[in-house]
Amino acid sequence: MPTRPTPAAATRTRRAIAAILLPLILAAAVGMALTWPHGEASTARTVEAVAIDYPSATVTGTTQEQCEGTVEDRRTDGTIPTTVDCLRVQATVTSGEQRGQEVEVWATAGTTAADVPAGTRILVEHYPATDSDSEVWAWHDYDRTLPLVSIALLFVLAIVLVARTRGLLALVGLVLAFVVIGAYVLPALLRGENAVVVALSASTVIMAVVLYLAHGLSLRTSAALLGTLAGLAATTALGVVAAQWARLSGVSSEDSYRLSQLLGESGATSLRGLFLSGLVLAGLGVLNDVTITQASAVWELRAASPGATRRELFRGGMRIGRDHIASTVYTIAFAYTGAALPVLMLLEIYQLPLGPTLTSGEFAEEIVRTMVSSIGLVLAIPLTTGIAALVVTRSGAAPARHAQPDGHAHAHVHTLGDPDRTP
Repeated sequence: MPTRPTPAAATRTRRAIAAILLPLILAAAVGMALTWPHGEASTARTVEAVAIDYPSATVTGTTQEQCEGTVEDRRTDGTIPTTVDCLRVQATVTSGEQRGQEVEVWATAGTTAADVPAGTRILVEHYPATDSDSEVWAWHDYDRTLPLVSIALLFVLAIVLVARTRGLLALVGLVLAFVVIGAYVLPALLRGENAVVVALSASTVIMAVVLYLAHGLSLRTSAALLGTLAGLAATTALGVVAAQWARLSGVSSEDSYRLSQLLGESGATSLRGLFLSGLVLAGLGVLNDVTITQASAVWELRAASPGATRRELFRGGMRIGRDHIASTVYTIAFAYTGAALPVLMLLEIYQLPLGPTLTSGEFAEEIVRTMVSSIGLVLAIPLTTGIAALVVTRSGAAPARHAQPDGHAHAHVHTLGDPDRTP
């Protein structure tokens, strides 16, 4: 039976982990400080604020009318009809200074009376009157506040009821992560800061806060954090190489092209950085999932078999990890496929050749993002498993499960053999 580590060995292990993690977290904090956005972002074009309000309103009735056709009504053969059906919506404003006012707006093309029955809550655009123009009201969108807030509350309730305190802390970590992204990542990228430094610094700080907040300050969590940071480093390095090799500019859609125009001379550089930062951030959630799972698996294997060697723990953890890899790769691929489904439908309609389409900028970005994130994920699993096996055997962090009433533990030794292997 292997000798159990002494308290002194456990202390040395904790110090060794701290000696590795603390400099990394400190470097991330310094990176954030050096690239923290200051001053106003400079853009090639000035975006002027327009005096406009978005009050909510309740539909009271609709009227079907005939209107002149526009480019939005273009048919599949390219012609524009002379007249089209239009829907005039009558509504009562229910918020803002104009509360109680009756207004009429034109609904967007394709909206029918059945879509907006009386009582439907909508958002309208209110342009106040000026010296040269009169007051204008226009349709904006449906008011989705109630369903979205209800779904969000249901999401929070489900997590708290099932995961309790740990789930609540995970939600707090999620909020803090988005605060970092909104207050630091986006403004820093807009000001042209180094995208790799921004992404790695923010990701390191986010992962440290999220993991320790949700899973507690322990060697198990520290092992998972080390594996996560190793996976992040691999993902970032691969992303930089892949973006340069595949000549990905980041300007592949109408939105990115518009953003490039607004940014002016720094547009191309900023969008390449935006792609790299998005690639790193996209893999954070899944990477966190697999690393904490692998660390927990090794700890549980150690608790079930206190006499298992480091090699046996690694092999047992990797059997779990291989199953996790298979399922998680599907998750990443199908998540991106679901998001790109409208584009895939357009390809089906236009019957474009497969090869040139997949190598075009927009699809190449998604393919590189998916493949690089998956590679980083795959590499993080053996790295985390190895780190966890090393830490748990050196520190004795997972004691035997069984103990007598007098407190003396029985170290039952089980062999972690391959369950699929025939004796």
